[in-house]
Amino acid sequence: MADGARTGQEISEVFRGTAGTQAPKDGATGKGIEARTIPAFVAGETLADLADSDPRIVVLTADLANANRTSDFAARHPDRFFNVGVAEQNMVSISAGLASTGLVPYAATFAAYLALLACEQLRTDCAYTGMPVRLLAHHSGMSLGYYGTSHHALEDIAVTRAIADLTVVCAADANQLCAILQRSLDRPGAMYIRLGRGRDPEVYDAVPEDLEIGRAIRLREGADLTIVATGSEVRACLDAAESLAEDGIHARVVDMHTVDPLDRAEILAAAAETGAVLTVEEHNVTGGLGSAVAETLADAGAGIRFRRHGVPDEHVVIGPPAALYNRYRLDAAGVESVARELIGAEKEQQA
Repeated sequence: MADGARTGQEISEVFRGTAGTQAPKDGATGKGIEARTIPAFVAGETLADLADSDPRIVVLTADLANANRTSDFAARHPDRFFNVGVAEQNMVSISAGLASTGLVPYAATFAAYLALLACEQLRTDCAYTGMPVRLLAHHSGMSLGYYGTSHHALEDIAVTRAIADLTVVCAADANQLCAILQRSLDRPGAMYIRLGRGRDPEVYDAVPEDLEIGRAIRLREGADLTIVATGSEVRACLDAAESLAEDGIHARVVDMHTVDPLDRAEILAAAAETGAVLTVEEHNVTGGLGSAVAETLADAGAGIRFRRHGVPDEHVVIGPPAALYNRYRLDAAGVESVARELIGAEKEQQA
């Protein structure tokens, strides 16, 4: 293999999340994050653990077993693992068929492929029929950076939350993903489980035992505003809240891990108790978490300061994920600046 081709392969592995499959020095990746905490690594092993005592579980992937680490499941339960090849739509339909026999299939591929390419199969074969198919949508948002618009999933929450009888959940980190997978086993109907960039910093220091699908988690109290986040943005919002507190601005932080069904009671409590709500998501500002919260506030007639923060309604530029988060103010510093703008506007209005 030519040096150039070999280098290209290594770069591809980094962005797909497979480069970390080799044992890192001192049990950590080059960025200092333990490989065991990477969601792409945890899913396969967690499902394999669950399958040890639950014969209903089967796992499918569309030629991405290394990228999503379902290969870990395949190694332990080879007779219950199916690689359908580059055929994502078929994978979803096959999953629905397996579910109709009493199995609980987990189908994993890039989020852009599951929510966009296989949208019809997700709706008609899984949600409409009430089949307990679990779609593991990994590398969501802008996490595939250089791969561009075809691989970015910035519309998937808007698409999936508009489908009736489909639960939509976003994992903030590896520990929360484990809890979501555990809770998904006996939940009726289809589920879309959105995973982040594969290098998500820790939010929960242990698997949250009290996680409930459809019930938000209040991670930090505050009376000046509420930051409602989901998935990959939860850690950034917590860090932003810490910085705001240094200047006497106390932000409540809510992990809205379930976007559908939305925890409306938590949203209305935030409106009544803090008077300002900021939503943050690695998703187009149209149709996602921000829209869901805005609909809730509008239906309740809550007249408060409100702002949706996410990716503008555009096709994002191409670049490494970290640079994209900075560009669109979705890192901690960016979220802090947006929160300050919201609070400043509120104070000006009240003056």
